[in-house]
Amino acid sequence: MAEQEEFLDELHQIVREEKADVILIAGDAFDTVNPPAAAEQLFYESLARLADYGKRKVVVIAGNHDHPDRLAAAAPLAEQHGITLLGYPELVPYSFDIPSCQQRLNVAALAYPSESRLKELLTENQTEESLQLKYDQKIAQLFAQMTKDFHSQEVNIAMSHLFIAGGDPSDSERPIQVGGAYTVAPQSLPANVQYVALGHLHRPQTIHKARTLARYSGSPLAYSFSESGYTKSVTMLEINPGEAVEMKEIYLASGKPLVKWKATEGINQIYQWVEEGRDPNAWIDVEVHVQHALTMEQIHQLRKIHPGFIQIKPVFQDTSSPIEQVSVSTIPIDDIFRRFYEKQSGGAEAEEELVRIFLECLREEEDEMNEGIAEEVSQ
Repeated sequence: MAEQEEFLDELHQIVREEKADVILIAGDAFDTVNPPAAAEQLFYESLARLADYGKRKVVVIAGNHDHPDRLAAAAPLAEQHGITLLGYPELVPYSFDIPSCQQRLNVAALAYPSESRLKELLTENQTEESLQLKYDQKIAQLFAQMTKDFHSQEVNIAMSHLFIAGGDPSDSERPIQVGGAYTVAPQSLPANVQYVALGHLHRPQTIHKARTLARYSGSPLAYSFSESGYTKSVTMLEINPGEAVEMKEIYLASGKPLVKWKATEGINQIYQWVEEGRDPNAWIDVEVHVQHALTMEQIHQLRKIHPGFIQIKPVFQDTSSPIEQVSVSTIPIDDIFRRFYEKQSGGAEAEEELVRIFLECLREEEDEMNEGIAEEVSQ
């Protein structure tokens, strides 16, 4: 939440400095269909501030992470502040007069258009190839219908939450293409608009094969370590009717960096790095080379000395050798357990205390079995 607040403060500052007339948010306002109340409060308060309480237009569409009904529940109240919230895909374009520049803006805003949200079965044939073809045709048809009355004397924009073929995804995006079925060809995006604002992919990127300028502005924060190399930004546009778009990226300073530590010398190396003040304000993915599995106490202690540890993954030395074909009956049971534990844990050695507990449990089980057999014989 602290990072989200920091970004929203920075976005508000950018909007004021750039004198933005309109803000477009192309889906995934939330990470889940049931966001916590604190997240919703921060979101709606920030929208009101960005809209300057009705002086600046804001348009938000639902993404695949958002619950369409929940996002749009506040739409009547939000509209009074110049904020348009769209939960389900609709065929009606939106037009706004922008007093600050005395121009008219047309927006073909298509909220995440899955089959269920479109309330339409696109094909009886459920093969991936057939569904992909029908879905692609449907998206092209929707955009064609929404933009058919756009005029070149006005500013024309399309926006949606889609996976466009050729886009570069990251690990933190929930797939929306159902294999390849919900993939849209770049050529299916409308050509009679000046810009297509796309949501879903977290990496900022321009779709080069589209018939007009189409772009993912990307997520404002990194949500997985696969995004550690991404430079986060917002996309700023200068658009006049009938003219080419002037675009620039404004890079963000908010958000913690994502780093990976590989402690090949063991857990003491992590303590040394923390003591040296390494990456004090980062989210960290830790790999630590160990001989035995980390105890819960060790894990708690590591998280205590650095609050940024997200994952702590033990890496065991591979001491395995080729499996020999031997009779199990010739191997002591404690050795069998040690081999089993090593295999299941990825190379860790079972501590003697653990082996002792295993043998005690085994003896108790054998005693119970023997007692049961004795009772059956006496009967």
